[in-house]
Amino acid sequence: MANFEPLYPYLTPLNFQTLLPYFFCTFMASTMDDSRHKDATSSSTCFSHFCSSALRAKTLKSSSSANNSSDGLIRRLGVFDLILLGVGASIGAGIFVVTGTVARDAGPGVTISFILAGASCVLNALCYAELASRFPAIVGGAYLYAYTAFNEITAFLVFMQLMLDYHIGAASIARSLASYVATIFELIPALKGNIPPWVGHGGQEFFGGTLSINILAPILLAVLTVILCLGVGESSAVNSFMTAAKVVIVIFVIIVGSFKVDVDNWSPFAPNGVKHIFTGATVVFFAYVGFDAVANSAEESKRPQRDLPIGILGSLLVCVVLYVGVCLVITGMVPYNLLGEDAPLSEAFTSKGLKYVSILISIGAVAGLTTTLLVGLYVQSRLYLGLGRDGLLPSIFAKVHPIRHTPIHSQIWVGIVAAVLGGLFNVHILSHILSVGSLTGYSVVAACVVTLRWKNNTGNRVSSKCISTWCEGVLCIFLVACCGFAAGVLYRFGTHFIFMIVAVVIAIMACAALCFRQAYSDPPGFSCPWVPIVPSVCIFFNIFLFAQLHYEAWIRFIILSIVSVGIYAFYGQYHANPRSDETIIYHMAPEEDRH
Repeated sequence: MANFEPLYPYLTPLNFQTLLPYFFCTFMASTMDDSRHKDATSSSTCFSHFCSSALRAKTLKSSSSANNSSDGLIRRLGVFDLILLGVGASIGAGIFVVTGTVARDAGPGVTISFILAGASCVLNALCYAELASRFPAIVGGAYLYAYTAFNEITAFLVFMQLMLDYHIGAASIARSLASYVATIFELIPALKGNIPPWVGHGGQEFFGGTLSINILAPILLAVLTVILCLGVGESSAVNSFMTAAKVVIVIFVIIVGSFKVDVDNWSPFAPNGVKHIFTGATVVFFAYVGFDAVANSAEESKRPQRDLPIGILGSLLVCVVLYVGVCLVITGMVPYNLLGEDAPLSEAFTSKGLKYVSILISIGAVAGLTTTLLVGLYVQSRLYLGLGRDGLLPSIFAKVHPIRHTPIHSQIWVGIVAAVLGGLFNVHILSHILSVGSLTGYSVVAACVVTLRWKNNTGNRVSSKCISTWCEGVLCIFLVACCGFAAGVLYRFGTHFIFMIVAVVIAIMACAALCFRQAYSDPPGFSCPWVPIVPSVCIFFNIFLFAQLHYEAWIRFIILSIVSVGIYAFYGQYHANPRSDETIIYHMAPEEDRH
């Protein structure tokens, strides 16, 4: 008989991505054990190896010698650097655009949309902050947390979903940055109207749009890649300068715009009803994505256990304040129904005779896109570094320059991928399949918080009943996720609200069962409050948002998951680096860095 007891720790609310590998691996392993054929075929041996490898997990091992090797990354980032890193990743040109476009539907109530979305992201940030404090010594972010809380194949699936978002996102941002840079060049009279499309504006299309040549985007990517290869100190200095300039411009825009505000424009506050405010919150949620980049700088933070939670939460709170300030200004300056579509904030200032502010907004957009692209490339290289060390990718990605202390091979690789995509293809048309990786990562992190609290209290796994308390808890988390997806689908297709209420009530009951039927321990370092309530709310809302994505994003999620399992089956399982007891060890921060 198949014994599914080992399956319980691995059940998560991540639907297909997490459940399928565990059921498949456990079923195949148990089936092969029960058959016990003397003449085992080669295929059964492969399946057995796949199952044992896929279910392998990292374990903790504290060591004062961690991160002291000469070829490792170097700790140079302080708390202020981490906050600017998170702000740089989160606030791009969108703060000057998305605020106005959403306000066209939500009206002045877009302010509430940003507050609701910010509150949801704060809950996700609390989960990230706990795990960043718990695993402060090495790069990896959501990939590392999934590897430790669940297993190898789940971590690889998370990496692949995140990386596709990062690659396409970097290429798309590079094209937008090239367009803004070309616009600034056109302020020179001799260049106005003389810059061809293949240089910066959009691209020169060939073969019916299959190819779209843009040479400025790869050039900008090459410059940023060189900066990142020089060292984390140099790239952090560039990011800090550009982020500070961007924040100063945003604050200046808010101050100048506040003198042009007409409070009558704030009435009615929700002209199209409360539903559009909530719909707006689901849209602007992705404007905050980026604070999780701080978690990937763990190995380069001076005092990671203290500074990483501050950097994650601090950067997110700064973003919330700036977004809300811009929303109040733009909806107060111009009636919401008169806002432009392409550049609403810039057009609002132009209509008030403040043309110079529009120029500042363009400069701020360039600074915002630059920092977003810089941090995105930085995070990608650190993720590749983590997988290269673990053997899930070729070892060349694990190499760190002995002088610059940067993963140069990984950095050059991500730069090349972004340059090829951004220079040859119009990746903007793929924007509707993005955000899958972010929502997957956030959901995994929230599940990891709950699971790791259980793992530190092994008593709740032992039960004389037919269903253990561990299994009860996992089923409750899965139920919360299912309710979140059901509520999202019902909301998307406009069904009667009573069905959504039923889904929410069931999720609340499942969360209550998690509260009263499970035992939790307090982790070292920063502790996410109200576990499991906060992680459950995160999972529910993240999966709710997943249901709002374009149907092609769902297809991309499934196809990429299948491809990822295939890549792992043919390469990852044979090259992973298991150490003692078939686990992969990573080291916690040195003692002096944990105080």
